[in-house]
Amino acid sequence: MSFINKHVCSRRSFAKFSALTSGAFFINTKHTRNLLSDAPASPPTTPFIQRLAFAPFAVPLAEGVRLDPLPIPEAHQRYDEFVPTKYYEMVAREVQARPHPQLGLSRFSTYGGSVPGPTFISRCFDPIMVRFRNEMPHVMQGFGTPEIITHLHNGNNAPESDGAPWELYGPGHFKDHHYPNWPSSGDINECKGTLWYHDHALDFTAQNTYRGLAGLYLNFDAIDSGNELDPNPDALRLPSGVPNGRETDNCHDIPLAFVDRRFDSNGVLTMDPMDLDGYLGDKWLVNGRVQPFFEVKRRKYRFRVLDAGPARFWTLCFSNQMEFKVIASDGNLLPHPIVQTKVEMGPGERWDIVVDFSTLPASTTEVYIVNRREHDTGRGPRDTLLPLNASPRVLKFIVQPGAVADPSRVPENLRPLLTIPTAGAVRRDWKFDRRNGMWAVNNKLFDEHRVDATVVQGRPEIWKFSTPGGWAHPIHFHVEEGRLLRYNGQNINGGVLGGRKDVFSLHGGDEMVVALRFRDWIGQYVMHCHNGVHEDHMMMIKFEIVASGQ
Repeated sequence: MSFINKHVCSRRSFAKFSALTSGAFFINTKHTRNLLSDAPASPPTTPFIQRLAFAPFAVPLAEGVRLDPLPIPEAHQRYDEFVPTKYYEMVAREVQARPHPQLGLSRFSTYGGSVPGPTFISRCFDPIMVRFRNEMPHVMQGFGTPEIITHLHNGNNAPESDGAPWELYGPGHFKDHHYPNWPSSGDINECKGTLWYHDHALDFTAQNTYRGLAGLYLNFDAIDSGNELDPNPDALRLPSGVPNGRETDNCHDIPLAFVDRRFDSNGVLTMDPMDLDGYLGDKWLVNGRVQPFFEVKRRKYRFRVLDAGPARFWTLCFSNQMEFKVIASDGNLLPHPIVQTKVEMGPGERWDIVVDFSTLPASTTEVYIVNRREHDTGRGPRDTLLPLNASPRVLKFIVQPGAVADPSRVPENLRPLLTIPTAGAVRRDWKFDRRNGMWAVNNKLFDEHRVDATVVQGRPEIWKFSTPGGWAHPIHFHVEEGRLLRYNGQNINGGVLGGRKDVFSLHGGDEMVVALRFRDWIGQYVMHCHNGVHEDHMMMIKFEIVASGQ
């Protein structure tokens, strides 16, 4: 059973009324708040005294055990084509935890009791059903809402399983999500790789994800098989072995969820729900822990790097400026690995990189991931990078001595990149701006009852994203991925931005032209800024996919 909570709209109605009657009610448009200097600092914590943590795997129900009550097949598009092979039940509940031993106990909203939530290990063409059950307290302390709705970010799913923000439901209820794990148009070269799932509750996405409602969803296939010893000649044999809980032996495929958080004088997680600029923290967390360490062998590792928000942009590199290979962006594997010394990401973006620690001198015993992006206001990151020696150290690697066997590889050819046709494409302009102190798209505040674009299934589209102001907006559209054609007038041919992506980070004055198609489903989806605060305060549109000829 699931339902739409019709009472949560009261806050949204109040916000709209206040914004339209007094532009200064929420945001002073002439003075940008500097969170890092205005907000009280978190208590000091000693870095690198706790191990990097890993979420447990999501475990399907045992064979023969059924969900009770049974799912309703008729509620899901194309269910008979994608009959689930596995069933999961994921409980959203509140727990108390310390993200650092020197901090106090904080209340976290979680999937399955962990932050991040349990990691799904799935395979392309292997459909599953996930029942998300809400066991949150009816009354929240501090911030957030007990109503939830889960979005599988970059999932190619029908709208009834996409996590539409207005379909939120309260404690004591559940919703079934049908995940076909179907690559667009059934092409194996469009199999997804690094996805993540998170709460998408209308008006409360930033608060609920900040409290912990997020997790990783990793998808494998015959090419990216997750087995570096795979005898299949077509398999890439990338570094493999995803950690399950705290087990890290022979694990070389490592998810890293980066977030920033802030804590009050008692060391308790805090957030200002009425700060609409974009909330920034002053503590660096990886996989839910403040500045942890991770022991690595002298061999190759695959790191799946996620900016889990809500507002901070990151420029990540190694303290010794070592090179690594970027192998995937949001949409999965690139055609070829690209050698880089840094990755840039905004909220919602992901990069898969391969780091070879065997190239380090024998005398090197530790190296750090640092964040060089200077970002101290809700307006967005600054154009300049921090000096390497003045950049915050976020994650410490302890490099173990001695050579080890390493059967993994990074082939020169990864996955072909299919062209999105543009002939006859429908062109749409989307301007991300502010209206009377609120966040707007094309000068309109989001209305869940209004369709802003009708898209014909399968027909090419070219969308232009722009932001005239000095604010940064990572733009995410649901269900499909796009290809960046032009960035500020320059054609994009290859490179790290040339792959399939579902988040496009706009900075002040930017313009991006993106090609895309919506192919497998019909119904209503959303596009929005993935700065969770901007999203919650109406920087979102609804589009509807209709069948050809309708």
